[in-house]
Amino acid sequence: MEKQIKLFLEFLQKDKKLSNNTLQSYKRDITQYESYINEENLQYQKVNKEDIKKYLDNLKNIGKKTSTISRNLASIRSFYQYLLRVKKIKEDPTEGIQSPKVEKRVPSVLTSQEVELLLEQPKSVDLKGIRDKAMLEFAYATGMRVTEIITLDIDDVNLKEGYVNCKHTNKQRNIPLGAISIKAIKEYIEKARPYLIKSEDEKSLFVNINGKRLTRQGFWKIVKFYKEQAHIEKDITPHVLRHSFATHLLQNGADLKAIQVMLGHSDISSTQVYMQFQDEGLKNIYKKAHPRA
Repeated sequence: MEKQIKLFLEFLQKDKKLSNNTLQSYKRDITQYESYINEENLQYQKVNKEDIKKYLDNLKNIGKKTSTISRNLASIRSFYQYLLRVKKIKEDPTEGIQSPKVEKRVPSVLTSQEVELLLEQPKSVDLKGIRDKAMLEFAYATGMRVTEIITLDIDDVNLKEGYVNCKHTNKQRNIPLGAISIKAIKEYIEKARPYLIKSEDEKSLFVNINGKRLTRQGFWKIVKFYKEQAHIEKDITPHVLRHSFATHLLQNGADLKAIQVMLGHSDISSTQVYMQFQDEGLKNIYKKAHPRA
């Protein structure tokens, strides 16, 4: 099984071109499943539907969240579909097994005033302050995922045309940049980044104080620091800025399909979760204006 797992992960990396984070997630799920298979003295090619269900029940019994169990099933299903494809098995034991229903959580969202307060915190008085101001403005202006932001190269940003080219996965998308974000990024590129990087060959857009590409952890720490500086009680992560970006666009009349494209959602149902934050003003306009409201 170990050999097949290795080949499966290579297939995901080379053929499916999945990100490293997604690959690690698959690896964790399948390795955990392999341990269970070994403990129960089962053969992975001969497990049946009941064996898979017992494994999912086992995950539930040890306290795993519904979302985690659902993800595990998806990983195991992908593994067996791969084995079917390479003719190592004749039937997929996961066929017909329903994923546990995952309740869509309400995203944590900042008010416009809280966003303003947070973005006011970094002061452009030193290299770090200039960089942090640019990063926070950029995160809120684009709604990009933290992994997408830290993997950006300087050439991915077109300040003249006012957009960023997000190409973290095999699906690329161009996201507009607002005037304030463009101003902050331009100041960072001109006044801070040249002094932070240690080599002219450094391509990363956002770098740490050592001149290397900023990490996820580094980005999170920066957001947390300014959240505390702003005395905002809500838990703020880079993803909260993404949720706030989408919610504020929707509240100000942006088209849901356009928001879906900017967020990089493959399914509009993922974007529709923001509909619940539509303010009462828009609802009242709809009720007054729509003939069947």
